[in-house]
Amino acid sequence: MSWVILIISGVLEAVWATALGKSEGFTKLWPSVVFGVALVASMGGLAWAMREIPTGTAYAVWVGIGASLTVLYAMITGDEGFSWVRMLLIIGLVGCIVGLKLVSDAE
Repeated sequence: MSWVILIISGVLEAVWATALGKSEGFTKLWPSVVFGVALVASMGGLAWAMREIPTGTAYAVWVGIGASLTVLYAMITGDEGFSWVRMLLIIGLVGCIVGLKLVSDAE
């Protein structure tokens, strides 16, 4: 269950990171609200998952999921340009996240 919570928390990291950018320095109400709610939920989930998953692994997976989804969302919406090099790097990052999970299960 800790891994499910960690993955959801990683997705919420992408939500709060995107909302932070859309809040324009907390001058827009709803993106600011989404940022705050997603941030608290994401951090809470990370903290909960870290009761069973080692800190380094949990944090790396959480950040990796959030970073990957944030960049993918930005490319899909046109906020950032698409390139195959970016896609390959994101795929590599996701591969590393999966690798950390597999190594963690083997221990």
